[in-house]
Amino acid sequence: MIAAHQQITRDWWKDCRGRYELCISQLVRQEATAGDAQAARERLEILDSMTLLPTSEEALELAEVFLDTAALPAKAAADALHVAVAAESGVDYLLTWNCRHLANAAMRTRIEEACEIRGCKCPIICTPEELLET
Repeated sequence: MIAAHQQITRDWWKDCRGRYELCISQLVRQEATAGDAQAARERLEILDSMTLLPTSEEALELAEVFLDTAALPAKAAADALHVAVAAESGVDYLLTWNCRHLANAAMRTRIEEACEIRGCKCPIICTPEELLET
C-alpha cells in the first residue's frame, strides 16, 4: 500500500501540481527535516518553491477548537494545526495520506463543523489520489 501511495503521489506531482499554488506550513518544513540528511535536503529544496503559510494567532485558536470539540484527538495536535493554518489561510485543498485523522470521512465532518463554529471555510481534505485529474 505504501508503494502504491508513493506512485500515486509521484503521478500527482508529475501531472497535477502545476494546476495549483502549492502551500505549506512551518510544521511541514519541520517534518521534512526528519530522517536521512540527504533526503531531508532534497525535500527542503522542493518545499522552498512553495508558499509558506503563516501560523497566525487565529490558526492557533482554531487548532484549539479542533481539540476542545473533539474534532481531532489530543494526540493529533500537530494535525489540528496543519488544518487550522490551511483553513485560516483560505487554502482550497489540503492533500494528505493521513487517513487516520485527516482524510477520513468521519473526522472531516467534525473538522468542517469546528471551522463553521469559528466562521471560516474548511479546506477540502483529501488524498492526492482523490485530486488526480484524468
